Amino acid sequence: MRDNITCPGRSVGFNAMNNKLLDFNTSKKTAEMPVFRAGDVVKVFRKIIEGGKERTQIFEGMIIAVKGKQSSSSMITVRKVSNGIGVEIVVPIQSPAIEKIELVKRAKVRQSKLYFVRERSAKSLKMKYTDLSAPAKDAKKKKEEVAEIVEEVVETPAEEVKAE
Repeated sequence: MRDNITCPGRSVGFNAMNNKLLDFNTSKKTAEMPVFRAGDVVKVFRKIIEGGKERTQIFEGMIIAVKGKQSSSSMITVRKVSNGIGVEIVVPIQSPAIEKIELVKRAKVRQSKLYFVRERSAKSLKMKYTDLSAPAKDAKKKKEEVAEIVEEVVETPAEEVKAE
């Protein structure tokens, strides 16, 4: 195996160089993003500057490819069909032009690159999606209920608890 390969004129091993590269890439990442996979439906909020004005444009579509997962400049290819025409954008995740990327749905797919989606219609794909917005609302309700119970327990004096 290539555990300790050295280059001519350099005394740094292969693993040490690889670790330095990974450390550099993680230090260059600007914001925490969720882990994206092929088949995810996302909303990409892009900053668009027209003249002197700046606005946010939303592009919602399905991720068909993720490239450079360990890199500091990982890219996703997002595809949507607009007025019967397929539109794709390649988005650098850590770009300053990207305001945020919101995960909407997640599909169960068996391939890492979904380039076959380009030739097929959306109806013929029949992907099984799991809606990610509903569990978040349920979790928020549960947190509120737990907080109310904790407040009730904290507000009751210790003598009342012992008497019961």
